[in-house]
Amino acid sequence: MATPAPSALIELLKPITWFAPMWAFACGVVSSGQSPQGQWPVIAAGIVLAGPLVCATSQAVNDWYDRHVDAINEPDRPIPSGRMPGRWGFYVAAAWTLLSLAVAAALGPWILGAALFGLVLAWLYSAPPLRLKQNGWWGNTAVAICYEGLPWFTGAAVMAASMPDRRILVLAALYSIGAHGIMTLNDFKSVEGDTRTGIRSLPVQLGTDRAALFACWVMALPQVAVVLCLLAWQRPWHAGTVALLLLGQLVLMRALLAAPRAKAAWYNGTGTTLYVIGMLVAAFALRPLLQGGA
Repeated sequence: MATPAPSALIELLKPITWFAPMWAFACGVVSSGQSPQGQWPVIAAGIVLAGPLVCATSQAVNDWYDRHVDAINEPDRPIPSGRMPGRWGFYVAAAWTLLSLAVAAALGPWILGAALFGLVLAWLYSAPPLRLKQNGWWGNTAVAICYEGLPWFTGAAVMAASMPDRRILVLAALYSIGAHGIMTLNDFKSVEGDTRTGIRSLPVQLGTDRAALFACWVMALPQVAVVLCLLAWQRPWHAGTVALLLLGQLVLMRALLAAPRAKAAWYNGTGTTLYVIGMLVAAFALRPLLQGGA
């Protein structure tokens, strides 16, 4: 049996996608209020779990079940191009799932539960019969949870070895909702292939103009809620910083809405950067509160 080259394996696992959950995991660590002293090995293992394991698993699963769509949208990907021959795409997805669960189990029951939940969503997102990605409302929700909320929860749980504080859960949930809009913009690159293969992404369902407007609202409103939460928690400087970052996004959104298809990828490299910086600012806002500070 032919075997894939290491370069094809790395491309299948898409390291560029690991940043978002690894960043969210780091936000969870920061927001926990716990000192990292003596915990660096656990933190490092958690970052590996969030990115190179769970997120990479989701990429392998998605590419395997999307191989027919990718043959239209992106035929140079490892599976449709033949560089990942036979059923190797499926074998990698299954192996990475088991490896992810083994590492999560070593980190404790809360982390195992979170990883199991994320992996189940990853398979449900791409695999039949549910194949959540066939509808942008459900598919984008699953990805947003796995990319932002779940790793944030996991980072905080790793540090506390227990259920994170409710304020952490609130921020993780709000940034997960906002990430739904980011996922919508990510779907703009595959409108033609999605239309031809029956995948009802939001750009397909709503049209690109309405989908872009919807994405902007979904990204902005949770950040307004974050600002209000930080003010209620007596963190005015952090609230002001998140508000300024949101203002920068609103300026960029004007250019996005003027040409959604041309600017969707551009916005994901500019406005989304401001979004994730705001996540870290919010995480630092919680840190002194959970250390017993002001």
